[in-house]
Amino acid sequence: MATAQAIDNNPGELKDVPGWFPPLDQLLFTWFLDRQEKAGFRGDLVELGAYMGKSAILLGRHRQDGEEFTVCDLFGGEAPDGANQAETAKSYSSLTRQAFERNYLSFHDTLPRVLEAPSSVISAEVKPATCRFVHIDASHLYEHVRDDIAAARDLLLPDGIVVLDDFRSEHTPGVSVATWEAVLNRGLRPICLSTQKLYGTWGDPVAVQEELLAMLEGRTDIGLSVQDAAGHRLVRTRAQKGLQAPPFPHSRHYTAPEPQESAAAPSPSRVPAPRRPRSRARRIGVDLMPPIVTRAVRQALANRGR
Repeated sequence: MATAQAIDNNPGELKDVPGWFPPLDQLLFTWFLDRQEKAGFRGDLVELGAYMGKSAILLGRHRQDGEEFTVCDLFGGEAPDGANQAETAKSYSSLTRQAFERNYLSFHDTLPRVLEAPSSVISAEVKPATCRFVHIDASHLYEHVRDDIAAARDLLLPDGIVVLDDFRSEHTPGVSVATWEAVLNRGLRPICLSTQKLYGTWGDPVAVQEELLAMLEGRTDIGLSVQDAAGHRLVRTRAQKGLQAPPFPHSRHYTAPEPQESAAAPSPSRVPAPRRPRSRARRIGVDLMPPIVTRAVRQALANRGR
């Protein structure tokens, strides 16, 4: 369930932005986008479903000159059907365009192109075969996800990357059905899987998979396994203890924590002086004897003195 964000709560770091974008996926997004840019692969960026902007903020950092970044979300507006409206009211009641824009502008000087509309409008708003990266994280209902995947295929350039969120979460079976249907029947080729997302292409995944495997095999903070299923090589990744998100610039609102003053050295504790041992005579003397013996000894001493 989404939680509300205070209007004046400006994020200082990416981790301060509400949303579900774990370090492993931040690392994979960064790796795929960096790889495209190093290879000179140019194209537009699209995100369907933005919530408070966490993944959009990272994507926006990778927009190159001449590229367009389009974000499409209802932002609490009217859903296209009753089921989608119920889903929005239940999970995203705190979402507003104002919150998204405030968070995004905390890290960037200008907003992306924002479409406040259902994801079904994307095919009419973005030209086909113009995109290098599409992130789908909008409705979790099967019919909507199926159509979003079809739109992504039309929008992407050859060897472009599509990322499908929540493809195996227990509360989103519609996403799972639509995702694996695309893999089995509609030409989508998986590149890798994280705990939450499937990264795929309608191009040839072999070269990018080999580079990805080489990177992953050199890390001890990411678990890795490879399986074959229905003619597809599935590269499975999972976060291990100690995995950190890749470095990301602070927002304009960031305030460095004040250095903590070193605690004053504790004064040496006063050690009590050792007790002076009692003399051997006193330790075994009259005062330690049983009362009946003590009276007898005292009487004997008294008689001797007479």
